[in-house]
Amino acid sequence: MIGGSVPLRDGDAMPLTNQQILGRAFLRPLYADPYFPDHVVDRGRAILVRLCERIEAERPSDLTALYVLTHAATDEFNALEAEFEAAGSELETTAREAIGEEFWFVASAYDFPDADAEELIATREW
Repeated sequence: MIGGSVPLRDGDAMPLTNQQILGRAFLRPLYADPYFPDHVVDRGRAILVRLCERIEAERPSDLTALYVLTHAATDEFNALEAEFEAAGSELETTAREAIGEEFWFVASAYDFPDADAEELIATREW
């Protein structure tokens, strides 16, 4: 469970309202595998939660607007790759698939079932 709210910059919290998102345990396969350090996976989960926060705040009206948000989150995962490597891990096949599935889940949960799974993470470097 990711929790019901997301910290905002001023210290308040913006509650997430999407019940599918609230019930999702993001990146579960990575937490289940000791190859992926939990403290780094936590940062990946936080990226996904921030993506959900942005979707709820900005309410993208079409796929193009959604892709702008998912590409920004993908760029954050690109930066996180160095932390995985520093911890003796990497964003290999299992991680790539799990992260990609989470992006598609988020798109679907926010009523974008026609989102292209590859386009959601088109800016990925992993």
